[in-house]
Amino acid sequence: MESMVIFDNFENVYKGKTVLITGHTGFKGAWLSIWLKELGANVVGYSLEPYTDKDIYVLSNLKHKITSIIGDIRDKENLQKVFEEYKPEYVFHLAAQPLVIESYINPVYTYETNIMGTINILECIRNSESVKVSIIVTSDKCYENKEQFWGYRETDNLGGFDPYSASKGATEIIVNSYRHSFMNISDFNKHKKSISSVRAGNVIGGGDWQKNRIVPDCVKSIENNRAIYIRNPHSFRPWQHVLEPLRGYILLGEKMTKNPQTYSGSFNFAPNLNSVVTVEKLANLLVNYYGKGKIEKDTNKDNNYYESKVLNLDISKSYFMLDWHPKLDISQTVKFTVDWYKNYNCNVYDLCVKQIENYIKK
Repeated sequence: MESMVIFDNFENVYKGKTVLITGHTGFKGAWLSIWLKELGANVVGYSLEPYTDKDIYVLSNLKHKITSIIGDIRDKENLQKVFEEYKPEYVFHLAAQPLVIESYINPVYTYETNIMGTINILECIRNSESVKVSIIVTSDKCYENKEQFWGYRETDNLGGFDPYSASKGATEIIVNSYRHSFMNISDFNKHKKSISSVRAGNVIGGGDWQKNRIVPDCVKSIENNRAIYIRNPHSFRPWQHVLEPLRGYILLGEKMTKNPQTYSGSFNFAPNLNSVVTVEKLANLLVNYYGKGKIEKDTNKDNNYYESKVLNLDISKSYFMLDWHPKLDISQTVKFTVDWYKNYNCNVYDLCVKQIENYIKK
């Protein structure tokens, strides 16, 4: 399937280049792998096995379309071999333990994966002669959350109450340390590397089947004719379609290629304020677009882990420096998402490419 709409973007900076994506079997990683492959990149993925047999990675047959390596980012020796063998020019680091509730259940694994796993990646990048551009993906939850309605800026305090958020705040500090200690822009002519971290809001879209996430929970309940139970119906979140931040990451990589010193830093990617809505409103939109489903409040006290009530990011830096802004409002975001889940019994790779094309046309 030829996709000229996609190839017309990002000035072909990825075409023919080797791009390493950690976490390529995951939700965001699989979408990014498809997009970059369509841009002509030689994609090398490094990740754990996919979460379910319905993941995009499995259904799109990605393992036969890119170079796919199953491995743990905590295994530094194995990671180093991948860098030495494939010599990537670009690195997108997405591999992580991505769930707040799971971080309460397995805090040590969360810290080992999110902090030490990132350190392993940074060490491989530091010791690699091939890597020129690196983008480390963290989270909007890396900020010290004061439950304020206005958005956090890239210069605001980092922190985290739960183990997941704390691990992401710590990761940002570590990335900044490596950037200043080993890849300082003032010494660019020596090391020739540009590194940035990116912080995105609550990402939704087709192909996410993780547990304890609102969209997969709703979809699984609807498909099995069960009631939808919501843990925190009145919590506000910055919902955005998965393609929104991925376009930001790809665009940032293009800018870093052309002007590595200017674009080395940290960047927020979040939706417009009209997409910062409650969990309950998002669930109602999903039900409306599906045309079926019943929502009930989750009264299970075992699920009452602490989660922030309000979270929003300021995207001024990305808007002015990258000319990036959201394309989809909350209704379009949910429609894109529901359309994927209603049609994933077809050729999933083509389905994903078609959604990327439709998104780019917006």
